Amino acid sequence: MSLRVGILTGGGDCPGLNAVIRAVTKSLIHHGQCEVIGIQDGFDGLMGETPRVRALDWREVSGILHIGGTILGTSNSANPLKNQTTLARVARNLTVLALDVIVVIGGDGTMSLAHGLTEATGVHCVGVPKTIDNDIAHCEHSFGFDTAVATATEALRRIESTASSHHRVMIVETMGRRAGWLALESGIAGAADVILLPEIDYSVDTIVRHCRQREQRQRYTIICMGEGAKAQGASMTVHERVEGSPDPVRLGGVGHVLRLQLQPHLKSEVRTTVLGHVQRGGEPTPFDRILATRFGHRAAQLVLQRKFGRMVTLRGARLASVPIADVANIQRLVSPAHELVKMARDIGVCLGD
Repeated sequence: MSLRVGILTGGGDCPGLNAVIRAVTKSLIHHGQCEVIGIQDGFDGLMGETPRVRALDWREVSGILHIGGTILGTSNSANPLKNQTTLARVARNLTVLALDVIVVIGGDGTMSLAHGLTEATGVHCVGVPKTIDNDIAHCEHSFGFDTAVATATEALRRIESTASSHHRVMIVETMGRRAGWLALESGIAGAADVILLPEIDYSVDTIVRHCRQREQRQRYTIICMGEGAKAQGASMTVHERVEGSPDPVRLGGVGHVLRLQLQPHLKSEVRTTVLGHVQRGGEPTPFDRILATRFGHRAAQLVLQRKFGRMVTLRGARLASVPIADVANIQRLVSPAHELVKMARDIGVCLGD
């Protein structure tokens, strides 16, 4: 039976998105009797008076494996469930497109929208987990994370030379939202002296003592912290709120907050670098290219097997799938008892508590 399959990328961009698009499209075309339609700018491409789409064929998706970003465009503020008017427009566009299923590539928020859209309109979805934060439930490793860790690690290593030369305390703020995976793994790989995670509230006094000890020895300190980290008794630092967005709270700026907390207590000058969107850009690493291709191929298999309403996932080294409903708006956080946390403590890294 012929299938008409849509593909969209939702939420923030991420290295490896094009590799997924390529793998899904080529796998379905190779199978035969499948028409693949790219939906532009995530769910926003379904929210206008007419749908914004482009046909995807073998040629369209060739040569994009290594390219960062997404050829389809994306949006992290589009909400097809925002109100009844928007939902009715989306439902009408879905009827016009006559899609049998949509392959939705995104994080927990995007999966929540996909699940809600299925319940509201009956459209079938297959999910592919995407995030540099590595925080999707039931998925041990999402594509894009390895590239972001490599980028943040390189930044930490470069900043260390400045810290050493000027005898400074250098704070590097990573992305990650409410999950500390990116800060934890890049901090370990980048030899950070202090790693601060959203899951473990920090004590300013503890960090001050650690920095003072290093002032007597190495004379510099590298602090890697996730954007969701916070002091004991404090709230996360909110950079801005985007009303109408599925995730209206945007974190950021805690590195500057920590600098102001530390500077009065230290002889060393304290500086902050916020890595920001540089972590989401650029070419995916070979690991992410392969993982994204595996995810895309498995998503195509779920489509062909009519196993709708499921998301591809990675457990150990093996691919599997779970109901999209089981990952919608659920985040996979770092346990304070995690092996990497314990290891970091054992090799002398300060976790701030």
